[in-house]
Formats: sequence, C-alpha cells, structure tokens
Amino acid sequence: MAKRIGILTSGGDCSGLNSAIRAITLHAIQHYGWEVFGILKGTSGLIRRPMEYTQLTLQNCDSSMLRSAGTILGSTTKENPFFFPSEDGSKTDRSDDAIMGYRELKLDAIIAIGGDGSMRINSRLAKKGGINLVCIPKTIDNDLAQTDYSIGYHTAITVATEAMDRLQPTAASHNRVMVLEVMGRDAGHIALVSGIAGGADVILIPEIPYKIESICNHIKNINKAGRSFALITVSEAIKTEEGGQVLRGKSLNDRPRYGGVSQYLCNQLEEFLNADTRATVLGHVQRGGQPTAQDRILATAFGVKAVDMIAEQDFGKMVAWRNNEVVAVPIDSTIATYNGVNPNGVLIKTAKAMGIYVGEV
Repeated sequence: MAKRIGILTSGGDCSGLNSAIRAITLHAIQHYGWEVFGILKGTSGLIRRPMEYTQLTLQNCDSSMLRSAGTILGSTTKENPFFFPSEDGSKTDRSDDAIMGYRELKLDAIIAIGGDGSMRINSRLAKKGGINLVCIPKTIDNDLAQTDYSIGYHTAITVATEAMDRLQPTAASHNRVMVLEVMGRDAGHIALVSGIAGGADVILIPEIPYKIESICNHIKNINKAGRSFALITVSEAIKTEEGGQVLRGKSLNDRPRYGGVSQYLCNQLEEFLNADTRATVLGHVQRGGQPTAQDRILATAFGVKAVDMIAEQDFGKMVAWRNNEVVAVPIDSTIATYNGVNPNGVLIKTAKAMGIYVGEV
C-alpha cells in the first residue's frame, strides 16, 4: 500500500483544479494516513534541482480551495520532459531527471491532473520509469474520450453563457450583430452548449462547415420577422469559408494559437449583409473565476476515486465520469480517440429545432 503520493497539474489551467487537489489530500490523509506532496509546475518540479515541491496537509488544504480557480501547484504547457527547454533555446530529453526525482522523493504513486497532451506525456514517462500513475481529466474543451465531463468544462460554459446574457441587451439596444468567440480548440462543445443556453441565432463549430450566404440569409429572415439584432457564437478553431485557419501565431510548444475568427466573420457580414457588427473574444476569462458547483463536485469525486485507485494498485488508468458514476478507464484508451461534437448528436438536433443555424448539416 502506498505511503507517499505526489500530485501534479499540467497543461492549461482551469477552475476546479484546487478542488481536486484538496479532495486527494483530505482523503489520502484522513482515510489512509498517507503523506501527500504537491509537485510544482507539472513534471518540471521533479526535473529541476533542487526539486520544487511542497507537502500538502489538512491545514493548507482547507475549504477555501473549493472556491479558488487556477492551481496552487502551478502548471506548464511548454516544459515537456522529453523536450525540455534549455537556457540556450535548445531542447533536451530530461525524462530521466523526472524519474530520478520520483525516486528521490520516495513516492509510491503520482496523480496527474491534465488534458490529452499531459496524459500522453505522463503516460510515456510512467512507462519508461515504472512510475505508478493515475490520471484525472481536466480540460475546458471537454474533448477527452471515455469521460462525459472533465474538470473545468462546466465553469467555462457558464462563463460563456453569462457573456451571451450580457451581449444580448447591447445588441438589442443598437440593432447589431454580436459575435462571441469562445475557446475549445478543435472541439465545439463550449460554443454549442453556451450558444444554445445563451439564445444564439447562429452557432459555428469546427466539426460542421458553414456558408456565409446561409448565415446572411438566416439573419435576413430574423430581421423580416421583426427582430433587428442577432447573436452568433463561434468556436475559436472554425476555419474561414475558404478553409483557411485564423491564427495568432504559435505558442512556445509550437501548437497553433487560435484567435480572431470572430473579426473575420464580422468583416464578412458587414460586406455582404451591410450589418453593424461587433466581435468579442472571450479568451482566458473562461479559465478563471470561481468554479461552479458542478466542477467542484466533479473534481472532488475524481480526487477521492484516484486515491482509492492507488490503494487498489489500479495504475495506468484515468478517472472518468460516465452515466453519473465515477469509473476507471485505461489511459491509452482516452488518448487514442478524440471527443468532438457529434454532428448528428442530440444537441445539434436541439439547436436546429430551436431555429439556430449550426452550419451545413
């Protein structure tokens, strides 16, 4: 049975991470009598010398963590242990240092909280170094397979829906077409759900192609019916009608940085519809703020399950939420496939039934 366990968070931050850290710490100490260590800045805390970590206790993991966003352990999106950045700009394999750090801390297991990229890295590291690994899914994009929900998603869609609520009155006051651009990377879950909840007239997601002409005709029909404004929700990753990607360059880990497609859409609508348009890019606002009750509960349930999995020596697995149950699934199965929006799914059918244009489907 494990006596010393580590926790790390890696990848983009989101609301609910601290709730998971708290649940792991409380359950591990109170039920099993284990020691818990928080690894700082993802696997980077195991690589650096001296190592960067902190012991987690009942005193420093109180209920205030339920209300706080981000992660008290810090995170990273650019310090892959297999391609770790050096001061001269080169990248080297520091995975052995991370494995050595795990050994030096005398850890019996690690719980890694992350998205698909983090899980690939941590799973590879665990297989190489014989690390006992359990993963917890977190991503506002909700694009991880094998789980209905990931930590951070509920808060993100709540923030996006609130933005729609705030845009509607100003759109009506000025007879404008308001375009809200939300995160989600290559999955359209945030745009689709917040668009339906926020009363959007048009929802554009990466999984379904669209036509500017169809959007214009849809807005014209809205105007003919007596309404002088319209609301549009778009995912950051949708392409132009010609198939081009609207980017803001690349991030430090060479992933494309989406952003700006809402302004492209506004320009198109102004040209072909002669409409007064405004674009709002919600951006990282969706990652911050107090986590919703759903995210706090999900993260807490995930944390408890992860600790129990270590006690059962059920390693190489990810905690998942399925049909209102918390289960364990192989990590490899979660990263083998991608959970995008089903163009024939119930939410697309619901949006169409409400008269929302969701693309050429």
